[in-house]
Amino acid sequence: MPANDTIVALSSPAGESAIALIRLSGPACAELALAITQRSKPLKKRFAHFANYTDQQGVQVDECVFTFFAEGQSFTGEAMLEIAPHGNPLIVQKILTDLMARGCRPAEPGEFTRTAFMNGRMDLSQAEAVSDLIRARSDRSLEVAQRQLHGSVGRKMSELTERLLSVMAHLEAYIDFPEEDLPGEDQAGPASELRQLIVEIRDLIETQRYSALLHEGIKTLIIGEPNVGKSSLINALTGADRSIVSDIPGTTRDYISAFMMVGPWRIEILDTAGLHEAGDKIEQLGIDHTIEQAETADFFLLVLDATAPCPTLPESLLERLTPANTIVIENKTDLAGAAERGDFLPGLQHVRTSLLERKGLAELREVWLQSIDASLTQPQGDGVVVNARHAASLGEALTALELALTKLRDGELSELIAADLRDAVEYIGQVVGRVDNERMLDSLFKQFCIGK
Repeated sequence: MPANDTIVALSSPAGESAIALIRLSGPACAELALAITQRSKPLKKRFAHFANYTDQQGVQVDECVFTFFAEGQSFTGEAMLEIAPHGNPLIVQKILTDLMARGCRPAEPGEFTRTAFMNGRMDLSQAEAVSDLIRARSDRSLEVAQRQLHGSVGRKMSELTERLLSVMAHLEAYIDFPEEDLPGEDQAGPASELRQLIVEIRDLIETQRYSALLHEGIKTLIIGEPNVGKSSLINALTGADRSIVSDIPGTTRDYISAFMMVGPWRIEILDTAGLHEAGDKIEQLGIDHTIEQAETADFFLLVLDATAPCPTLPESLLERLTPANTIVIENKTDLAGAAERGDFLPGLQHVRTSLLERKGLAELREVWLQSIDASLTQPQGDGVVVNARHAASLGEALTALELALTKLRDGELSELIAADLRDAVEYIGQVVGRVDNERMLDSLFKQFCIGK
């Protein structure tokens, strides 16, 4: 934002509440605090003051709590003022209108966090973590966002950069001082370190999938023939009648989705159309959608009728089912003639249930949680998880490092190898924001909520 602007925004959710929060950032905060509270002495820094909010016409708008933060001691790095009035939308609007009449400008989405980044209060990965923290919908995503906010990604990027700079220093010594009495150019050391860096960066890029699952939810398909209990299962798991339960085959003609928690994981669960020979075109469309959804699913709950013959599943679907991503649910075990179906897809985990009597659900949840924990590529000991933007920059760094390693093995000039290493350092720096790209910053911060 322009240097002389003071921005303002409502930072609490819109609507009625006990208390609202209005934030200001910019050079006019100290002066505005005095004018609004009609005090003769400046507000004590980082101290909550109870005072009246008086508008430009001298009218008392509300009793509020005011907190002033000096420049260099605030979230944004600028002087900040936080005003906490009663959470009446009319009061909030009166205060915002008055502040804008006094010269404040409405903040753009993410402008407070962007200002903090531009003023060096946080790196870009920490700025992104602010948004992730607000949007976290599971214990795991909250945990990862908090680690990132505390600088886990930045520390890892600094470590990688320092190690790369060490390799570059080794190589550039021979470029800058070719005639000095230096030890023989030992390529084994740099090559070994480059190989290790390549492995670590590949592992980091792999955590992108983990990040996507944390934020979007683990996409789980309930699949099976008609009338095996798929709709009963989603209703039992979510605790709501999300799907119509009927004895009529083909009742579910398209997928129905809901969100739920399994332990610390957020799950997007989909009840799909039954897999069988369709009776009409609409029913066939539902079955086609099931096959399409299976191509992007992370987990499968395959429901069987324990009293009926085992189903014949499409080959394209069978190829997606693995011991790590599928649980076979043998349902209707309360009925006469229910048999064990362990011989059907014996390599997969099986759980027996009676959804009518709500039996076997606890065991299903336990097996499901164990399967998720075992199958996901979780971050290593440092807990670093990268998002799509990070992974793209790290991918470029990886390409540069692989090129440098190839040149090193082929005995090419040190100058050429060093150039690739400098490129890798630049790409790693982009992860934490050492890049001058206004369009990228605009795109990133416009996804934030206003007031943050």
